[in-house]
Amino acid sequence: MVLTQRQRQALQDIVTTFCPEGEGFPSPQELHVTDALLEAIDANPRAIEKRQLVALLGLWDTEVLGALGGAGLRRFSRLPRSERERVLLSWCDSRLAQRRAVFQALRKASLLFYYMLGGWDAIGYDGPLGRLPDAPPKPLTITLVTEETRLSCDVVIVGSGAGGGPAAAVLSQAGLEVIVVESGDYYDDEDFDGSELNAITRFYASAPTATVDHSVGLIAGHCLGGGTVVNYSTSFRTPDNVREEWAAHGVPAFITDEYTRSLDAVCERQGVTQEFSQPSAREQKLQDGCLALGWHVDSMPRGVRHCAQGRECGYCGLGCRVGAKQSTLKTWLSDAHAAGARLIIRTRVDRVLVERDAARGIVAVTQDGHRVMIRARAVIVAGGAIQTPALLKRSGLSDPNVGSHLRLHPTAAVLGIFDEELKPWEGVMQAVYSDQFADLHDGYGLKFETAATHPHLMTAYAPWRSGHQHAELMQSLTHITPIGLLTRDRGGGQVKVGWDGEPIVHYALSDFDRGHVRTGIDGAAQLLEASGARRIVSCQASGPSYQPGRGTRQQFMAEVDHAGYGPGQLILHSFHIMGSARMGGDPAVSACDPSGQTWEVRDLYVFDGSSFPTASGVNPQISIQAIAHMGARHLAERLGAGVEQSQRSAA
Repeated sequence: MVLTQRQRQALQDIVTTFCPEGEGFPSPQELHVTDALLEAIDANPRAIEKRQLVALLGLWDTEVLGALGGAGLRRFSRLPRSERERVLLSWCDSRLAQRRAVFQALRKASLLFYYMLGGWDAIGYDGPLGRLPDAPPKPLTITLVTEETRLSCDVVIVGSGAGGGPAAAVLSQAGLEVIVVESGDYYDDEDFDGSELNAITRFYASAPTATVDHSVGLIAGHCLGGGTVVNYSTSFRTPDNVREEWAAHGVPAFITDEYTRSLDAVCERQGVTQEFSQPSAREQKLQDGCLALGWHVDSMPRGVRHCAQGRECGYCGLGCRVGAKQSTLKTWLSDAHAAGARLIIRTRVDRVLVERDAARGIVAVTQDGHRVMIRARAVIVAGGAIQTPALLKRSGLSDPNVGSHLRLHPTAAVLGIFDEELKPWEGVMQAVYSDQFADLHDGYGLKFETAATHPHLMTAYAPWRSGHQHAELMQSLTHITPIGLLTRDRGGGQVKVGWDGEPIVHYALSDFDRGHVRTGIDGAAQLLEASGARRIVSCQASGPSYQPGRGTRQQFMAEVDHAGYGPGQLILHSFHIMGSARMGGDPAVSACDPSGQTWEVRDLYVFDGSSFPTASGVNPQISIQAIAHMGARHLAERLGAGVEQSQRSAA
């Protein structure tokens, strides 16, 4: 992205104001934060968002924007730091959601890159582990596309994560010719070094990183194996009440032994166990709080084999360098590869080929610009609940249910600061959880979980009121336990597609779900107080907090309510993106039939989190894999029974 000197200086001034200054902290200029930020912005495929940023930067250092920010008719660049901070806070606390969205986007980006590029050294964080010198070489052979290519197969699968992996294994082991197309690159043990910068810029999706109003940050994997490579290995089976709810949406298979057998097969292949769930010092606080209050607490089921736990395990969200996490790379894709499936990486699928209302392949382009066409008898879309509906819409599907009914499990956090050192980035990613509030109303509520907390996760949630205040909070990282409240949302959102074909995510927290989030913040405060926290902070933009013994939880909750739950006020992120092309028995309210085939186009299937009729209420990877496993078995039977007829029809 090309900026004028004035625009670049405006961005530099913004970054400098957000980031710490002195007292052992390196300057953002020294770390080249602005350069890294511009490089990340270049990776965003949406040209319109880049133009909007350029326009904002062009106006930023003008007297008009100075007046809008409460600085009078003065330019931002000529203000002392304290007044520049007040200008930023005027955007943070604005009555206009659009201004709050701008603040949150600039805040997250500036601080994320500051700490990833070396600012972490000033807050006591240990930093990257480094690569293992004896890491095994990559075992999978990749089909490299170096020129315009035409291929054919029985089934082409778009995406290689929790949905695409099991489908590829089942179909290829059934004797069908399978090609998996992945837009990301291939990374494995030898690539994982525990570096936040390496992981965030290579293994995670660069866009979209938030809903359109920045009310919810969006986190998704972008590599061979998808989110299973970078998730926290948490492996819950689909809860019985959710299975019943999904069956009531017209998919009776969810309450049959057939789906149970697929869950069993998935858990066996993933090595799901509670054996490797030793609580770290951080997670002990969650467990202690639950025990003190008499609340539910249990060990986390995890899809791992021979997990190292301890210090090593805390870096697993940046890639498991010891190979314990049972991602689809280690399991289903390995099985598919052994059965002859071809794996194509660094290739983005533009559209599905639709002929006579049936899917007959895909058209794609590699990162190097080579066109790829793959003819197939069936197409499985498993690109995740943001990219899947976007692809379906680009392919001409007009069903209004495609992109609708989006669920995000919006996750808020409350920070507990303790006297003792906890090093919250160490230990099992997620070892314990509480379902105390899982059923607040008709099966809807929230889960209490915590996670290994590195600077990138802390900056995502930690409120910013000044450079000094935020730096002090970051310096408390070694003493912090965050409690996340993962909300099973009943309200929803929508994935739309811009003129450029890229997805745009709209989502608003419903009043129903907002009430549950409030209950969760209060519950998390109770847990942290019961486990001995000396200070408790809600992750809202205004940063409500209290010190047990000096303030009361009731006063704290009054501040929480005053801080607000709207876009840019309550800091939310989504680690679980679901439901945007859901299955059901009625084409009026669902995008896919009970087999996962779209109502609108034959031989076009959706096997990923998009297919969930409603939110799962638990970390979704096992449910996604089971749906793909069950659906692929049916598809294998259908294609195997009609091979000759289908081939004649295609001819």
